[in-house]
Amino acid sequence: MNKLSLFLGCITPNRYPGIEKATKLCLDKMDIDCCDLPGASCCPAPGVFRSFDKATWLALAARNIVISEEMKRDVLTICNGCYGSLVDANHELINDPALKKNTNYHLEKIGKSFKGSVEVRHIIELLYDEPGPDSIKEMIMRPIPLRVALHYGCHLVKPSKERDLGSAENPTFFDELIEATGAVSVDYPDKMACCGAGGGVRSALLDKSLEMLNHKLSRIKGAQVDCIVNACPFCHLQFDGGQVEIKEKLGIEYKIPVLHYTQLLGLAFGYQPEELGIDLNLITNKEFFEKLNIITSE
Repeated sequence: MNKLSLFLGCITPNRYPGIEKATKLCLDKMDIDCCDLPGASCCPAPGVFRSFDKATWLALAARNIVISEEMKRDVLTICNGCYGSLVDANHELINDPALKKNTNYHLEKIGKSFKGSVEVRHIIELLYDEPGPDSIKEMIMRPIPLRVALHYGCHLVKPSKERDLGSAENPTFFDELIEATGAVSVDYPDKMACCGAGGGVRSALLDKSLEMLNHKLSRIKGAQVDCIVNACPFCHLQFDGGQVEIKEKLGIEYKIPVLHYTQLLGLAFGYQPEELGIDLNLITNKEFFEKLNIITSE
């Protein structure tokens, strides 16, 4: 495994620092060589920047990648949107000399140059390939017997040709990582549907965004799960904060706790919920935390 730099993105440090803490604890537990990426900016968000100004999107994304190139480390993302932006920019610049030349014209003004010498990895894709679900299962200190509604999110699996992670409509790689922790990944209708946050929808069309989320949450509630697990802080924000907004606007209360995968994995590695920032989420559920207390005290 190559050395890595951790690209935090915007939402994790600003809204969910527990995800950062959980990620670093898990990487350390697995002896994965990963350090911070100093001076990184927004990825920038692919659904907004790329849609309006591709040259600016490429320049900003390339700058982040170049910082990691200078460190001789691959970029590790913990967000689907950041992954989608950086991996797509990296792919386009490596495979299109004209785009690379134009982007480097802008980067030269700040003394930087994109070379295309590193990879961009998503933490789920990384952990599935190296060390893999079987090896992770051997590292588990305590199984976490929760019923989980897994949310893949859009940018992790699509566009499927570039991602090369198997079926985009019926993937299994993330489910395998969930079950390596001792949890059960529960199937439910519309599992691969968007949460309603991306593409600027949450920002520009909140009512439509919450309509999409409400539909998905109704499907998840019907599956009778203990929690939702994702690997994207923006999806995390939509499921967590969105439940609060749905209660305020629609009068519907779900109270389904939301975890990033590294928080679930951290529990299985022996850390307490408070160490992983699980208690910092907006949605709290007494029964869920009582269950966690029983699991983590054994």
